[in-house]
Amino acid sequence: EVRSMRPMQGANVVGVLLAASLALSLGDDLGDEGARDMGGDTSASGPAAKSVISAFRSAFGEAFAVILATEVGDKTFFIAAIMAMRHSRLVTWSGAVGALVVMTVLSTLVGHVAPLLIPGSHVYTHYAAAVLFMVFGVRMLREGFATSHGGASDELEEVELELAKKQDIEASEEGGSMVAVPEASTRTVLLQAFTLTFLAEWGDRSQIATIALAAAKEPFGVTIGACIGHALCTGLAVLGGKLLASRISERTVLLCGGGLFVLFAILSFLQGPSD
Repeated sequence: EVRSMRPMQGANVVGVLLAASLALSLGDDLGDEGARDMGGDTSASGPAAKSVISAFRSAFGEAFAVILATEVGDKTFFIAAIMAMRHSRLVTWSGAVGALVVMTVLSTLVGHVAPLLIPGSHVYTHYAAAVLFMVFGVRMLREGFATSHGGASDELEEVELELAKKQDIEASEEGGSMVAVPEASTRTVLLQAFTLTFLAEWGDRSQIATIALAAAKEPFGVTIGACIGHALCTGLAVLGGKLLASRISERTVLLCGGGLFVLFAILSFLQGPSD
């Protein structure tokens, strides 16, 4: 009975995080609609300032929620979790977050600059991002309903095997001694965490989602929201990621993430591109 309760406890953690980020994103949109209906500030600077803040908050909330939906239980999550069990948590967190921040900045630049090269493409990129979110959401929902087991993700075992192979290779290069891993220098651990996370994130669902968001939303909000989301998820990983992963079922993560992507896609279609 205790084991049966573990997936539910993990699902509560994911649910609270997703609900908070979703409320931040939706609350801003609803607040703006209410302000328009009640006849808000009509001064020259008022609407412009509110528009900038509103765009930033909306982009921040959606980016934060998307990262939570895609990164918890992802490959980069398990890399940080397993490395933190063998090395310093702070060093592992710093290396992994550094790689994710660099990847986020690059993804945002690509998503924001690419539409500028094509005049009048803002409308097309907005709806292209909405379609991409819908595709991601439907795929995640299908994978979630098709998942037969309610246990932890198979990626955990995959990452463990990859890190074990890397450890064996490093040990054989140093004469077959297995004592070298716990005594790895801070620089070595930092570089390993950065490299493994960067390579695992390249072409990942969260990177593509960040590019799509940056093409349709305010870029600074997307960057900051995604970076904070990455930092939070990686922090959860290094503090107790393996234990958390064993309590969060892969089915729950896929269904919550898929539902969130579909919801954002519907909202994007309903709201239309910003001016």
